[in-house]
Amino acid sequence: MTYDSVKKTIWSNALSNYLRTFIGIIVGLVTFRLLYQALPKESFGFWSLLWSVFGYGILLDFGFGFAAQKRVAELSVSRDWNKLSQVLSTILFFYLAVAAVMAVVVAVGADRIVTAFGVSAANHAEFRIVLIAFFAAIGLAFPLGIFPEILRGQQRISTANTIITLSMLMRLVVIAWAVHAGWSLLSIMLTALFFALAPDLVSAFFALRHMPEVKLRPGLFSKSIMRETMGFSIFAYISTATNIVLGKTDQLVLGATLSVGAVAVYQAGAKVAEVFAQFTKQMQEALSPAAAHLHATGDHSALRDLLQRGTRWSAIISTPLYVLCAFELEPLLKVLTGDSQIAAETWQVAQVLLLWYYTSTLTHSVSKRIYMMTGHERRLMWLGVGEAVVNLVLSVSLALIFKNVVSVAVGSLLPTVLFGWLLLWPWVARDVELHPWQLFREAVLPAWISCLPATVVLALPAFYPQLQIENAWLRILLMGGAGGITAMICLWFKSLTAEERQTLRARLPRLFKKNPPALQAA
Repeated sequence: MTYDSVKKTIWSNALSNYLRTFIGIIVGLVTFRLLYQALPKESFGFWSLLWSVFGYGILLDFGFGFAAQKRVAELSVSRDWNKLSQVLSTILFFYLAVAAVMAVVVAVGADRIVTAFGVSAANHAEFRIVLIAFFAAIGLAFPLGIFPEILRGQQRISTANTIITLSMLMRLVVIAWAVHAGWSLLSIMLTALFFALAPDLVSAFFALRHMPEVKLRPGLFSKSIMRETMGFSIFAYISTATNIVLGKTDQLVLGATLSVGAVAVYQAGAKVAEVFAQFTKQMQEALSPAAAHLHATGDHSALRDLLQRGTRWSAIISTPLYVLCAFELEPLLKVLTGDSQIAAETWQVAQVLLLWYYTSTLTHSVSKRIYMMTGHERRLMWLGVGEAVVNLVLSVSLALIFKNVVSVAVGSLLPTVLFGWLLLWPWVARDVELHPWQLFREAVLPAWISCLPATVVLALPAFYPQLQIENAWLRILLMGGAGGITAMICLWFKSLTAEERQTLRARLPRLFKKNPPALQAA
């Protein structure tokens, strides 16, 4: 596969990532509303608690999922199918052993766990079965989850996304019917778990059909392969764990130093930033298998170009979204929270967290994904651990000194700014053979300049009160639409090259393929 074909694959994979993310957000919001209204309070609380635990399940991944993706991308280049069979069989059956242990532990301790959650006696028996089924599914998610990673390693992310998207839509339809029919919590949970695991099984069919030479058998489990894989996966695992620490410690710090009520203020302010992060990381996720493939082929010039282009596109995508969110933050918070008035502290927390995610997108998102796949996992691990430690110490210190929620958010922002711009950015600049300032001028500054007209449009209501719109939905539609259209026009003509515009036209709907004369002249 040539570098040109790799770039085409990145485009299609990134676009499919955005489609999957958009549909996932819609499905999640609708499902939340359906279950919130239909389930009894205790049942909905138990449902929410279990699915919040699901996010921490990645800590039991041990980095092998990422290792599977990397090894598929690398060994597919050399077509070493025997080695790849050993690697995947070793990971798969290790995961099956972990799943079995998890199932036994949860089954034995289910009664105590349900009691510890304070479940009423009337729901104890049903919730116990729900708990066992849920953790059994989490256990199965590890061995089955290897198959979407294989598809990603094959650079067929769009295939994995199509399978996941279809499954999400079918899950919504079935859960809506279940709510209408008055199904129990256990029945709804089993339905949700089925549609959580089904995409992995379908992915297995497509992934293995693409590599008929690869076999998955217990006899191919290898201790030496396990040790070799652990050499990479342990660093990937620690890096993942530090990302969880960076993303989750603020709530723990607030609960420990201030109050549970402070956590609620923080969560309300974090909603816009979290949605922003979801929309700005999809392109970067398509870079990992591409980087592993190019690294395996030894094409270092293509890797440098991928690193520089990825950083530039990260700025092009995230900058207009950041400007829109920063100026329209209050109406966005009203829409997402349902509150008619937004407290000043909530708005301040949201602004700090939004800036945190934005600067992380510019400095961390591309470099970390590419470097993890190209032999720099050890250095990345130490950078991640250092940032997590500084984050924790600073957040706790500021919380104790200032005793407010904003200080904890600032404690997360500052380490990301320091580690990103003072350590990661110079590293990237050195690898692409540019001075850090020159890299900034080429990768970030054009997006900033292109978004200046949109900034002026969005700032108009602050100077002309007659442009203020009280209705949050209408404000987002009119002002956000005006700012967004202005930003897209300026980015299209000022930030993109003629080649990039042509590439985008080829991937837009058919309506836009027949270019008007003005665009052809550009």
